[in-house]
Amino acid sequence: MAVFDSATRPTEFAKHARDSMLTLFHHPFCPHSRFVRLSLDELSLAPRLVEERIWERRTEFLKLNPAGTTPVLLEEGMPPVPGAAIIAEYLDETHGSKLPPRQRLMPADSSARIEVRRLMSWFNDKLYEEVSGPIVMERVYKRFIPTSQGGGSPDTEVLRAARSNIKYHLAYIGWLIRGRDWLAGPSLTYADLAAAAHLSAADYLGDVPWSEDETARTWYARVKSRPAFRTLLNDTLPGLAPSASYANLDF
Repeated sequence: MAVFDSATRPTEFAKHARDSMLTLFHHPFCPHSRFVRLSLDELSLAPRLVEERIWERRTEFLKLNPAGTTPVLLEEGMPPVPGAAIIAEYLDETHGSKLPPRQRLMPADSSARIEVRRLMSWFNDKLYEEVSGPIVMERVYKRFIPTSQGGGSPDTEVLRAARSNIKYHLAYIGWLIRGRDWLAGPSLTYADLAAAAHLSAADYLGDVPWSEDETARTWYARVKSRPAFRTLLNDTLPGLAPSASYANLDF
């Protein structure tokens, strides 16, 4: 997969979008971007990846998504698709619906789709707000954001709250898995990918207390062992090495 830094000139961005059927504007440690990358890999779709540093608020990126958030997916001939949930629905409509039922990340049955959407929202909204978002902001983004714009040293109180909150999210995942094969039912869905994506960002930083719930840890090991996860496990942050368990499939 080609990776293009956010310093690439806007005209080159346009050329990359034309040359590839799919282009994903993302940040390697944005949990929502990780969710979309996992989803694309599970659907055997290989986009061009463009790293976007949202704190720079580039004019060209804001034209794609005025909210200024990642991820944003571009597909030839289509308007920009912004946000994890919208991208997931778009991918299901354009690619997932062509797959056999057991391989589809969004079930065909309406009632089953409700549960997948509910859990996607739980992880992409609630888990992000309470855990992965604060951890990534404090420990990753603030390393690069100018002090005048809120960057600098991590806020220890914010991190303490996030590390406390993650425990009940792990407990909830464990409770779900004790009654199901996967989080939303009998097969892997967007719900599993959303939960795993957010936990993976915290896991890189060593902020997931896996000893809190063995069932949740076993579920994560299953997702982590899938081929789609390999690109995430190769992500590195200069000056900040991953935790010892991050790339270990038998952690």
